[in-house]
Parts: sequence; C-alpha cells; structure tokens
Amino acid sequence: MQAAMALWRTQGYAKTTVADICRAAGVSRGLFYFYFPAKEDILFEVGLLSTRTAQNKVRALLRNDYDVEAVIGEALRSLERSMARNPPELIIQTILEGYRHEHRILAGETVDETADADMFGELFARAQQDGRLGAHVDVGHLSHLAGMHVSEGVRHWAGGSFGDRSFADVVTDDIAALITGFNERCTAPADGAVGTARQKRPSSRSDKKVRRHGRTRPEQE
Repeated sequence: MQAAMALWRTQGYAKTTVADICRAAGVSRGLFYFYFPAKEDILFEVGLLSTRTAQNKVRALLRNDYDVEAVIGEALRSLERSMARNPPELIIQTILEGYRHEHRILAGETVDETADADMFGELFARAQQDGRLGAHVDVGHLSHLAGMHVSEGVRHWAGGSFGDRSFADVVTDDIAALITGFNERCTAPADGAVGTARQKRPSSRSDKKVRRHGRTRPEQE
C-alpha cells in the first residue's frame, strides 16, 4: 500500500498501473493479485485504514471525561491532517471506491469487511450509556448517518466546495446538528402520526374560511 500511495501522489491515480505498483514494491504480479484483485482494492483498504485511525482516536479520547462534539471534532481533525498529504483527485477516488465497494456488498458480490470500521459507533453507544444520548436514539442508525456526512464531507472538501472552511469544523457542526435532532425528537405517537405534537391554536369565527367555487373567502356570519 505504501508503494501504491507514493506513486499515486507523484504520478496520479489514473496513470498508475498494477505493473508500476509491483515494480515500486518489488513484488511479482502474482503476489499482488493474491492479496488484491485490482488496484482499486488497495485504494479501498487505504480508506478503511483512515477510518480505523480516526476510530482509534475516538477510543483513546473516551478513556477520560469527554464531550461528544469535542471527540467528533478531534477525530475529524486527525482525518483532515491525514488527507491533507494527498492530492484531491486521490481523496475523491478513495471515497468513490468506498461507495462502489458498498454497492458490491449490497449486491452480495463481496463480503462486508467494514463492520468493525464504524468511526462513531462506540462513541454514540457510550454517550447513550452515560445519558448524553436519549434512550430512544437508534445509535447504529445515527452512526451510519454520521458516516455518510463524513464521506460526503470529504468529497466536497476535496472538490473545493468548503472554500477556506475546515473540513473538520464543517462536518463536526453537521453531525452535532444531527445528534441534536435525534436527541430532541420524541418517539412517534401511538397512532403512528409522524412529527412532533403541536399545540392547537384557538380559532375564532373570523379566522375560519370556506372554499366555494374554487375560491377561498371568509365564512358568512
């Protein structure tokens, strides 16, 4: 993987072949294909490694007293520092390969090797245990959505959409808003209605309107 990353940084992802990687790493093509079906699989492993590094950062921060948003910010700043060493094209290709790999998993074409690479799953489970997330929150779903924010944030940041704003700051704010929404949302009413309950506003006869002949006009007294 190190040989591949070095080549991708210098001559670009698209122009680098499997033969180039084998020469740089000093291995045969047969040995390469024993571990990786294609160069895209190396790229996927690189992305997975970055996720696990951020996950380890979260785990280390949870050993002490913690603030949920601060932990997310530190993990994403660690990820941003790692990404900053790579050209934007390579970062975007890494995200796209992650999406393609997910599609192959959903289609049953490959085994899911990412189950243990959940960046924020442990954080959210711990926060719920400590009462910092509501008991009604589905932490697995919340973590999945947070991961989607990270992936899309990486892609847009690499594409220049954030301007001068930090990737970590933007995505931390997004995930914090997501957590707030999950925390404040009440469970659905028993009748299955969706949304939060609203207090009914008292009505007066002057407020009432009726629809007649396709027009809306005040009700006749």
